Amino acid sequence: MLLSGVSSSGKTVLSRSLGIFRLLRMKTLILILLVAMGVSILLMTSFLSCDAPKQEKVDPKASVDADDFVGDGHRLAVIVPFRDRFDELTIFLPYMSRFLNQQKVKHKFYIINQNDNLRFNRAALLNIGYLKSHHECDYLVLHDVDLLPLNHNLSYLYPIHSPFHISAPELHPRYHYETFVGGILLLTVSQYEHVNGMTNNFWGWGREDDEFYHRMKEAGYQVYRPEGISTGPTDSFLHIHDKVRRKRDQKRIYNQKEVPGISLLKSNKQSVQKVEKN
Repeated sequence: MLLSGVSSSGKTVLSRSLGIFRLLRMKTLILILLVAMGVSILLMTSFLSCDAPKQEKVDPKASVDADDFVGDGHRLAVIVPFRDRFDELTIFLPYMSRFLNQQKVKHKFYIINQNDNLRFNRAALLNIGYLKSHHECDYLVLHDVDLLPLNHNLSYLYPIHSPFHISAPELHPRYHYETFVGGILLLTVSQYEHVNGMTNNFWGWGREDDEFYHRMKEAGYQVYRPEGISTGPTDSFLHIHDKVRRKRDQKRIYNQKEVPGISLLKSNKQSVQKVEKN
């Protein structure tokens, strides 16, 4: 209709011009899309190359006692309490998979995401991880997503006798008090059941690990830690926590600062078996 006043030859020329214009516009859009994809891939590659940790160190002085660890026939559940840590997770998963494969540890990841608006409850997420994994795996590691082992002699093999605290106070980059058992803690399923899991009473950041230390001591466990490791708090682990972007929720309510004693601990234990039935 728009070409009604134009000659047939003019219509042909104008139609061809419009066709060429449409083709050029399509090619331009495709080129812009390809450039955008290239920039996205470049940015992603730069992010991974900048944040990925260096190859873990192998300490020739360290050794694993065969009486303390058994590798064959066991499967490890890597339980990660999670919320809004996708950047760290994209580094954690491939790195830890390679690290555990080098130790010949059969493993499966359980990323337990808290998908609500309540305060973070790390212990409850770890209990859920146990419930989800204990039928498939016979031991588990309670693992922070922002803590990566750099020394290959930090063993993730099966602990026979007692819980094994991999990120020991003398090796952790930040926490050095004697009763600290946070970061990376290795237990068998039976050991976790024996102490009745972790308490679900702590909301926000911190203290659930300190309470769990008392549970393990009450159950008669001695917490073992790495020995003969030549690296220290500056080079045993990479802590990829961003203090500016990831501010910790340290607000305390009522008596949350207190670590329950044995009597209070007995009355406050929450059975993971009861959680499973509900």
